[in-house]
Amino acid sequence: MGKKPIYAESFNGGGRWPKTTPDPGAAPRSCHPKREMSTNLLFGEYRRLLDERFRVSIPTELSGSLLGDDGEGILAKERFGALSLWSAARWSEKLDQGVRLVQEKIHAGRLDGRIDEVQRLGRLLSTRHTRVRLAGRGRLVLPEGFREFLGVDAGGEVLVVGAAVCVELWQPQVWFEYVQESMPEFRQLFDQLSA
Repeated sequence: MGKKPIYAESFNGGGRWPKTTPDPGAAPRSCHPKREMSTNLLFGEYRRLLDERFRVSIPTELSGSLLGDDGEGILAKERFGALSLWSAARWSEKLDQGVRLVQEKIHAGRLDGRIDEVQRLGRLLSTRHTRVRLAGRGRLVLPEGFREFLGVDAGGEVLVVGAAVCVELWQPQVWFEYVQESMPEFRQLFDQLSA
């Protein structure tokens, strides 16, 4: 397991943008739990091995500001071959808020006739995420079901990537295909988001 990143941008050290103070007059953001925004953006790409106990080492440059001192987070299935790691507190707050809204709509009869969609949401919520905690040396144990979704066997390589607002784990071939497809759009995306 290499300690050096394959690629890591350095913004104010540690691969994060400088912390900014939010505008007290700004309206609060409402977004899906997996899209929670933070002022500390996480960047970097690291090669790691999944050990025989299905543990992968998450670099402190990525996990430190995301998970805090307790090392507790939420591991979520994103797309086949990719998992994401989120702050447990932020994820739970947004998820609870969304579930309450769905419950209120069901109670008010506003989702009558959409039972198939509600069931589908329930099935995906039942399997999509789980609470995890980093063990010693920043090791994350991948639960059964999540490691199959990632598609990496014990002893196999995993790419740990800073995805700005979360940390992602990628099966290398899936990551390569994603980057190959997405990289031509980088300049346009960067210009749009930074304008």
